[in-house]
Amino acid sequence: MRVLVIGSGAREHALVLAASHDPAVTALACAPGNAGTAAVAETLGVDLTDPAAIAELAVSWKADLVVIGPEVPLVAGAADAVRAAGVPCFGPSAKAARIEGSKAFAKEVMAAAGVPTARSEVVDNPAHLDAALARFGPTWVVKDDGLAAGKGVVVTDDLERARKHALMLLDGGHPVVLESFLDGPEASLFCLVDGRTVVPLLPAQDFKRVGDGDAGPNTGGMGAYAPLPWAPPNLVDEVVDTIVRPVVDELARRGTPFTGLLYAGLALTSSGPQVIEFNCRFGDPETQAVLALLRSPLAQLLHATATGTLAEQPPLEWADGAAVTVVVAADGYPGRPRTGDVVVGSEAEGVLHAGTRRREDGAVVSSGGRVLSVVGVGPDLTAAREQAYERVGRIHLAGSHHRSDIAARAARGELSIPTR
Repeated sequence: MRVLVIGSGAREHALVLAASHDPAVTALACAPGNAGTAAVAETLGVDLTDPAAIAELAVSWKADLVVIGPEVPLVAGAADAVRAAGVPCFGPSAKAARIEGSKAFAKEVMAAAGVPTARSEVVDNPAHLDAALARFGPTWVVKDDGLAAGKGVVVTDDLERARKHALMLLDGGHPVVLESFLDGPEASLFCLVDGRTVVPLLPAQDFKRVGDGDAGPNTGGMGAYAPLPWAPPNLVDEVVDTIVRPVVDELARRGTPFTGLLYAGLALTSSGPQVIEFNCRFGDPETQAVLALLRSPLAQLLHATATGTLAEQPPLEWADGAAVTVVVAADGYPGRPRTGDVVVGSEAEGVLHAGTRRREDGAVVSSGGRVLSVVGVGPDLTAAREQAYERVGRIHLAGSHHRSDIAARAARGELSIPTR
């Protein structure tokens, strides 16, 4: 099987690395890729915002499977274009990808499916903002209705900060979604979906804020771990039965069946799991931790998902223990990151590349905000953390920063779900 992965981040590096271990894979490429994916896959050029170009590349490279990593090409219709060209594609149609591309659409689908989620209201006119804000908070949750790479959300007890963020979005022509605040720890559940069959992966937890103790602004994600030792054993089944499968059935009922990876971002509240958001693709950085523990052949699973044969696959196999991912970010991130700095230690085991490129002299340099994802594995979270941070300590990137508390509270047994 010839597998083409679309994207350039650490998620794509993790996907490429896992696919390289699948005995069914005979050729592997990543477009546009990065300095890390180049070590395990052929590097091809493509414009991620051009569905036709992605489809043309799939045909010219003779791909047997295209795996689209980021949300932007999916929302733009890249999976539709690839399938129209006759190539199996892992990723939802543009219509189904609206589950991530429009939070208002996601809320509409959840309401129709009877899925538990935060109370919400869409505001598209600044004149209506103050009255709407008065119906929420404190705490206020203000979201960009569209794609924002994890940075369009503000959660605050400060009404003026909530108002300022909402006005900034509205002034930019973006509708705003206001939501009620959900108590309880957050979790992420990835599910493979072929339009009908749902196969969940391990649950994970990511860390959105830039600083230790969840301080500072939201980012695309500063780290993650899997699985969740504090979660009840029936959590995955409950989420699939009450949240994921009803949404999959509702999308099918609307004539827009979902195929690919449906990601449920959850708050595990005192009244049960509730949806914070849906994403239409593998999450970053949770993917780096989850795939580090997967022992089933990934490319064969994704091909079965793309071709509607997921129900025929054997049960997933997982390694025992835990995995922790720590993101090493460039100076200035999540604002304007400094780029072009040499990265030392980036080719070590467990280091996945995100914002990197190889200079003409062979040096690996930073090219984005989140530069590396460093993964540690071990028999438990404490051991996985130790390995991850030991590997982080070997990396040098001028001005870089990372969180030192990824999975720390979970390892110490300090997390639990509020009593129902």
